[in-house]
Amino acid sequence: MLLSSRSSTEKLALGSIVVGISVLGLKALAWWLTGSIALLSDALESTVNVATAVAALIAIRVAAKPADKDHPYGHHKAEFFSAVLEGVMIIVAALLILREAWEGFQNPPVLAAPGAGLLVNVAASALNGWWCWVLIARGRALRSPALVADGHHLLTDVISSVGVVLGVTLAVLTGWAVLDPALAALVALNILWSGWKVMTRSLSGLMDEAVAEETLEDIRATISDAAAGAIEAHDLRTRHAGPRTFIDFHLVVDGHTTVEAAHTICDRIEQALKKKLPDAQITIHVEPEHKAKHSGVVVV
Repeated sequence: MLLSSRSSTEKLALGSIVVGISVLGLKALAWWLTGSIALLSDALESTVNVATAVAALIAIRVAAKPADKDHPYGHHKAEFFSAVLEGVMIIVAALLILREAWEGFQNPPVLAAPGAGLLVNVAASALNGWWCWVLIARGRALRSPALVADGHHLLTDVISSVGVVLGVTLAVLTGWAVLDPALAALVALNILWSGWKVMTRSLSGLMDEAVAEETLEDIRATISDAAAGAIEAHDLRTRHAGPRTFIDFHLVVDGHTTVEAAHTICDRIEQALKKKLPDAQITIHVEPEHKAKHSGVVVV
């Protein structure tokens, strides 16, 4: 199952590169046809899409490596590094667009063949929209932060592209050439916000942030239901790294419980947790009853 997930994740990452290059070509053509700074800003963001798709593929392949002597907990955090890099590159692209917009304010361009250019850009945006939906849906299913981050970035790209098309159309209809660089500046600000969100989400993973509260409650309930024969479970800790969830806690049992019986309880809890979280890595510390805390614990 894990190998299948890895294969699917890599295929999606490869698909992002192919789609990114295709969209970049279309948007570059739209800019070449029109000379629009706003459409140039759209094309510049697509260069980031291609670069980050390549980075995501590399990170996914590194993350798929099994644990070894130097990395006993695996390489799962490599995907978070990719997502942070993506956030940085988004911000760089936004700064480049702002520079182009500033030059456009000083010398507003005269748009050529706007109809053809806009149609090409719409086609590129439609392709991007379909692919971002695929990435977000499949990335969540595969628990891949690199793919989800890539999908959210593309979603921002689609939204800004729609705004660019509407704005350039308005600039053509009204003859207000200054609308073109103004749109480019708005696109840049939107991209900056997107880059910031991508980076903060990824940094939380690098900082060993706990799983979401809903998942944590599910873990507590699963332990409680499966721990018959134990007294309590306390000091529950969780963290996540890519598709892997790490869970550890202390399980208190009666002092007369045999090692074999305690082991059976632990096996039952692990099996129940893995049904909920197949990629979970679970560590259970068995303790005698005088170690019970009787507060802030899962009572079974």
